[in-house]
Amino acid sequence: MSQIVDDSAAAVEPGVEHPDDADQRRLGERLQRLRTERKWSLTELAEESGVSRAMINRVERGVSSPTATILGRLSGAFGLTISQLLDEALEHDVPRATDPDQARGVQRGATADSWTDPETGYRRRPVSSADFPADVTEVRLPAGEQVAYPASAYAFLRHCIWVVDGVLEVVVGGEPTRLGAGDRIELGEPADVVYRNPGTEPVRYVVVVVRAARGRE
Repeated sequence: MSQIVDDSAAAVEPGVEHPDDADQRRLGERLQRLRTERKWSLTELAEESGVSRAMINRVERGVSSPTATILGRLSGAFGLTISQLLDEALEHDVPRATDPDQARGVQRGATADSWTDPETGYRRRPVSSADFPADVTEVRLPAGEQVAYPASAYAFLRHCIWVVDGVLEVVVGGEPTRLGAGDRIELGEPADVVYRNPGTEPVRYVVVVVRAARGRE
């Protein structure tokens, strides 16, 4: 079980206030629904994820935007990928049933949804649909920035990371591997992972996740 983050640390726990952000409100509703379905209290989710009760409460109320690291901890606690956690939050109210592109399985880059980490500018755009048997996500990480995910986010998944442009350093369990354009790495046993951009330009990479069950009880 993850170590709980004490509420006294909430003031310095990363997160940005966005009280009028519709996507953030939907994410909060999604998180609260997942917690309620499992009959977890805020304390129980905090214990499972290592995220403070205060931060979880702010995210659920839609007044704070979580960082990528916090999303990774929360998704890992529910046994979900980050994409699965964000699925409903990024869905906008558009008439997809009558969209000819949607009917043909086509997604236009100009209209694709995305999510941006308020702390680092890390941006992730889902490439595959929620119904596709694997998560395919395009990520852009600004120069000099990094995001970290706990081992729990990898406990039930297989990851393949393929660099499209730039340089990416992937630190798996404390061991760094530097990747250039065209390089890829497949992650093995669950371990803490840090994605770092050591270059002077943004790095763009694709993450392919083969997922197991939608979540655990």
